[in-house]
Amino acid sequence: MTMQMPMGAMPAKDAPEKDGAEAGFMAGYLEALSLVERLHRLLLDVIKDEFERVGTLEINAVQALLLFNIGDNEVTAGELKSRGYYQGSNVSYNLKKLVEMAYMHHQRCEIDRRSVRVRLTPKGREIRDVVARLFARHAGGLIAKGVVSHQGLDDITTSLKRMERYWSDQIRYIY
Repeated sequence: MTMQMPMGAMPAKDAPEKDGAEAGFMAGYLEALSLVERLHRLLLDVIKDEFERVGTLEINAVQALLLFNIGDNEVTAGELKSRGYYQGSNVSYNLKKLVEMAYMHHQRCEIDRRSVRVRLTPKGREIRDVVARLFARHAGGLIAKGVVSHQGLDDITTSLKRMERYWSDQIRYIY
């Protein structure tokens, strides 16, 4: 299913028709946006299924991804929020739950007492390792089955980074 252009975005009746190339690009752009959304949801489903497979049911996919992305670093909740990886989830809530379940240590920053720094506990590192093994298995499968080449993956990543930069610039220049 591809995303549809909102009704308000359609050209007025007396506006000139878009040429074929521009209309084709718009259709491709909307399809790419839809694909990014679906891929994110699928990633969360893949992680959830892996944790069901290994019998770890107390943690959800967003929390597992948080632990994976924190890795060996010590970060603040604000840093995680500003990275924007967890849109649609409540980062503060998930961090609180991870601390309660002993997947993370938290400590107030001595310089700025409002700030809390978090890092993984050994239990959190185990979850991070489960996700790392899952991703390594998938990377191997993608190569072995010829789903995408190194160059193809580099091209995808380069294009997505350009879109990320473009969107970031659009947000910055609004104000």
